[in-house]
Amino acid sequence: MTAGFSFDVTHRLDDARGRVGVIHTPHGDIETPAFIVVGTKATVKAVLPEAVADLGAQAVLANAYHLYLQPGSDLVDQAGGLGRFMNWPGPTVTDSGGFQVMSLGAGFKKVLAMDTAGLADDDVIADGKTRMAHVDDDGVTFRSHLDGTSHRFTPEVSMRIQHELGADIIFAFDELTTLMNTRAYQEASVERTHRWAERCLAEHQCLTRERGGRPYQALFGVIQGAQYEDLRRGAARGLAELEVDGRTFDGFGLGGALEKENLGTIISWMVDELPERKPRHLLGISEPDDLFAAVEAGADTFDCVNPSRVARNAAIYTADGRYNVNTARHRRSFIPLEEGCDCYTCTHYTRAYLHHLFKAKEMLSSTLATIHNERFTVRLVDQIRASLKSGDFYAFRDEFLGRFYRRGAGA
Repeated sequence: MTAGFSFDVTHRLDDARGRVGVIHTPHGDIETPAFIVVGTKATVKAVLPEAVADLGAQAVLANAYHLYLQPGSDLVDQAGGLGRFMNWPGPTVTDSGGFQVMSLGAGFKKVLAMDTAGLADDDVIADGKTRMAHVDDDGVTFRSHLDGTSHRFTPEVSMRIQHELGADIIFAFDELTTLMNTRAYQEASVERTHRWAERCLAEHQCLTRERGGRPYQALFGVIQGAQYEDLRRGAARGLAELEVDGRTFDGFGLGGALEKENLGTIISWMVDELPERKPRHLLGISEPDDLFAAVEAGADTFDCVNPSRVARNAAIYTADGRYNVNTARHRRSFIPLEEGCDCYTCTHYTRAYLHHLFKAKEMLSSTLATIHNERFTVRLVDQIRASLKSGDFYAFRDEFLGRFYRRGAGA
C-alpha cells in the first residue's frame, strides 16, 4: 500500500469473513475491528479530546460538510489540519458530505435503517421537511442549514475540502439514497457514484502532488446499492477494479441505507467482491446486534453518532440493555450507571447524581453520560476483537446479545 498507510490482517474468523487487523496511518495505528468515535464538528459533543482518549477511542471521525460551512476547511488547513485544530494526536477520518446530500434532500437525518413500507417514490421527503439539496450528474447544489445560503459540492470540491481538513482517511463523494427510492433510481445512483468515485481518485492524486510533504491521506471508495444484491456486488466490483493513472482506492466504505434485518447479508455481498488486503469501514452503525453482524460479515471499522446523541437525552447503555437515568426510580440510586464499568463516570459518580443533572438541565449531564456510552461502545468492539483472537467470537456474541436483548432488559 501507499507509504504512510497500510493494513495487515492478523487473525481470521473460522468459516466466516470476520477478521482482526491493524490499519497503519501517519498518526498511529488502529487495531481492528474498531469503533471510530464521531466528532462531527471537530469535537465529540460535550467531551474533551483528552477524555475521548481516556475512554479508549483509537480514532475520531469528523464531517466534511459541517466543517466546510463552519469554520471553513481553509481555516482548519491553516491551523495545521483536523487533528491539530481539535488537539487530537491520533488518527482522524472525515466523511465526504454524501450523507448530508440525502439528509438535506430527503430530510431523514440520522436514519439509515428505515422502514420500507409503502410505495417507492423518487421524490421521497420526510414529513414536515423541505428539500434543501438537489442532485445532478455533476454534483449537488444545497442550501446551508445554518443560514440558507446556496453551495455546491462536486467530487472535486469534496476532495479539496477533505485535503484541507487533513484527515488520515477520507472518503470519495457519493450519493446516499433511501430504501424508498425506486429500483431505477438506485441503478442510476450507483452509476453516478461510480463516476464520481473516478473523479475523486483523479482529483485526489492531483491534490496529493500539489500538497507534497504532507502526510498521505488514504482515500476510501463508498459502495452503494441499497437492498439489491446485484447492485451491491456490482458497485463493489466496480470500485475494487477502478484505477486512475495507476492509483486504486486504499480502502472501502460500506455505505447507504440498509435493511436492518439483512445488514449482515448485505455487508457480505460487498465484502465478497472486495480485495482482502484493504480495510472496510461501515458507515453509521453502533447498536450491539449490528456490530456483531457486521464484524462476522467482514467489516473492520465503524462509526456512529448514536452513543453520544442518546446520551444527551439521558439514555444509558449497559450490558443488561438500555435505560433512561432521568426516570424517577433513579432519583435515589447511589450506584454507578453500570456496575463494573471502568469509565470515568462510573468510577466517580452515581445514577442519582446524573438524574439530578438531567433534571436540573446542567451541561455536565451530557458530558458524563456521553463518556459512559462511548466507553461502552468502544469497549464492546474491543471485546469482539479479543474474542476473534481467542476463537470465542460466537460464544461471546450469543452470551452478550442474549443478556442485552432479553425480555425486560435494562438496568
